[in-house]
Amino acid sequence: MTRGGARTRGAHAGPGRQRSGADPSTGRAEGGGPAGVDGDTDPVSAAWIEYLAAARQLDGVRREATTAAGEQARSVQAAREELTAVRTRLASQEGRLRERGVPAISLVPTPPELTEATRSMAAGPAAVLAALRAARGQADAADAALAARGLPRLAAWPSRPRNLLVYAPLALLVPVLQVALFVATGTGVASVAALICGLPMPAVAFVAGWVGVGRLFPPPDGRRVDRTARLGALVCLVPAVLVSAGLLLAMLAG
Repeated sequence: MTRGGARTRGAHAGPGRQRSGADPSTGRAEGGGPAGVDGDTDPVSAAWIEYLAAARQLDGVRREATTAAGEQARSVQAAREELTAVRTRLASQEGRLRERGVPAISLVPTPPELTEATRSMAAGPAAVLAALRAARGQADAADAALAARGLPRLAAWPSRPRNLLVYAPLALLVPVLQVALFVATGTGVASVAALICGLPMPAVAFVAGWVGVGRLFPPPDGRRVDRTARLGALVCLVPAVLVSAGLLLAMLAG
């Protein structure tokens, strides 16, 4: 009776332990996870990994947005500064053109020009900045044309040959008069007086050329006049020194 009862209890207890434990054929628990591991661990890990990936992606988007916003802000600031400079230049040019008799209606943009300008500025601050820089280039060209004052071809020359046309005649004026006076009067008092009076004339010629270059070829607004001072001083000094030395030797020989 005892052995038979033990077998009966063992037969009834065996299936119960197998259902509550692990499947011996697969080694996995009833919840589907690895045997001996809680079934909620894998979903939490997967969710955490997805969260980290989403956080990294969001941080990248935030950085790109910050960079784009910074670039746009810099473009807007540069466009504002450029607009102020262009407006100042255009106001100055408008006044100068009106002084020369240009009708006011000719200085007002036409509707097609306004439409084209509006279309070019609809692409954002970068496009506006590019358009304003192009306008400044056109204003520079207009200033150069206005600064010529009847000498547009000479104003477009390089500064050295252009300024030489101003310094050279002034530098040769007094030496030519000295030579002419010496030829006419010989080694007399008039020639000696002309030679003495001609000594400070290179400085006078240089100052006159300095002023003349600024008056004949004024630069665009906000820029300095390129007067080529060293070239002007050399051009004014050399003829005076050579002529004075030649006249002095001629007087001594006479």
